[in-house]
Amino acid sequence: MKAIKDFLTYLSDLDIKLWFEENTLRYSAPEGTITDELLTQLREHKTEILKLFRANLSWNTKTFEPIPPLSRESNVFQLSFAQQRLWFLAQLEGPSATYNIPAVLRLSGPLNESALQRALITLVERHENLRLCFPAVNGKPCVHLNEVYNPLSITDFSDLGEIEQQRVIAEQITHHAQTPFDLATGPLMRMHLLKLSDQEHILLGNLHHIISDGWSVGVLVREWSQLYNAYVQNDEPNLPALPIQYTDYAAWQRQWFQGEVLEQQLTYWRNKLAGAPELLELPTDYPRPAMMRYHGRHQPSTLNPELTLALKHLSQQQGVTLYMTLLAAFQVLLCRYSGQTDIVVGSPIANRTHYQTEDLIGLFVNTLVLRSQIQDHQAFTELLKQVRQTTLGAYAHQDLPFEYLVEQLNVSRSLSYSPLFQVMFILQNMSPAAFDLAGLKVAFLEQEITTAKFDLTLDILERDDILQCNWEYNTDSFRPETIARLSKHFQILLEGIVSHPQQLLYQLPLLTEAEQQQLQAWNQ
Repeated sequence: MKAIKDFLTYLSDLDIKLWFEENTLRYSAPEGTITDELLTQLREHKTEILKLFRANLSWNTKTFEPIPPLSRESNVFQLSFAQQRLWFLAQLEGPSATYNIPAVLRLSGPLNESALQRALITLVERHENLRLCFPAVNGKPCVHLNEVYNPLSITDFSDLGEIEQQRVIAEQITHHAQTPFDLATGPLMRMHLLKLSDQEHILLGNLHHIISDGWSVGVLVREWSQLYNAYVQNDEPNLPALPIQYTDYAAWQRQWFQGEVLEQQLTYWRNKLAGAPELLELPTDYPRPAMMRYHGRHQPSTLNPELTLALKHLSQQQGVTLYMTLLAAFQVLLCRYSGQTDIVVGSPIANRTHYQTEDLIGLFVNTLVLRSQIQDHQAFTELLKQVRQTTLGAYAHQDLPFEYLVEQLNVSRSLSYSPLFQVMFILQNMSPAAFDLAGLKVAFLEQEITTAKFDLTLDILERDDILQCNWEYNTDSFRPETIARLSKHFQILLEGIVSHPQQLLYQLPLLTEAEQQQLQAWNQ
């Protein structure tokens, strides 16, 4: 039993919250903390954890009163804090695809179009959030619930030759991903099926971020698969009823987040961010535009298995997560590039802290603001302690909506850069949502991304013992070769960190061998 207590203490340090719901073990966790190994341990020790919870309820995590469902008669609802911020951003930018969430699937095999369509309609009926729209009344956003609709359109291209099909597919993918949604009228989810033959289809999906997030996509994929498979077999689907809808959560959030709860969280963030710089001035290739245009590209890179394993070992030795180690290294990189020692980075967190939100489709994700004050004459291990403390403190105060924080801190606003931070860091180590559609082989197709929400975002994906880095950058600020160089310097920095974690930060390597030789030549 002591081993279980130690395990739960470790989870608590990572701000992983556990509870039981009808003998089902549930959890909520910050982005990047739940690994496949931890999930396996939770499954293996479920019985012992349940016994401990029953014997000592103090082991349970933060609990809330159940969220009450609203009356649907008035059709009057509230926006959540996150929805309100996205709505205002949309008004500021005008019609745009910046906050579209597109996906492209190739479906190989005998597709049942009727079952596919029926499954999607059932999803729209089941999740009210997929039917919301946000008209303006007297300049302020309102929430309206539309009727159930069919989000799927079908176009038959089976009479075209293969070369012509490929041209049309490319055109359709771009058009579908880049077409803006109308927040005032909806619908805010659309699907388009391209029929290439009886055995081959391309499915284009798109949602607006105001009604969805990464977790929600997983819910949608899981339930869509269950519904499709049931309808293919002429069965009735067996999905449990949803206890609440997203609009119930939005109303509860507005009511709960006030008084002592609000003041406690707000005080923490005010103290944490007092005196923080408003702008991280990375050296850019072009002058910063007067107004952000969100033009962007992505550039991939990969950290090999040896370096990945060394980073994991270092994290274990230092009593931190891989997320914390990578974040600290990234902040050192930003420090070296910008010449600034006060580094502020944003990072998303799932924010599903209430057990009733686990199976909902909606915009729950919140943004944490992580600040490190770096000194040249400190070792990386010392910085890592600071990052650990900062990260755990942020997890403990994750409920304050980022939108509300920006408002309360009264930071100066600029149309040329985002408030509080301009660089984002993400680590994803959960297996992506996978379709399980009867008789079909489903493959996600890569598509070119042409938007960037920030100056720079480092999105790291842990897969098969390697770390896949995706660098999203604003093309109004950076050239591709600059990001390629930045990516290489990050790898060299990480190699130096795992080799000599006690080394002073300013002594850690950054330049390639060719760059060092060039520098020596210039010095001469």
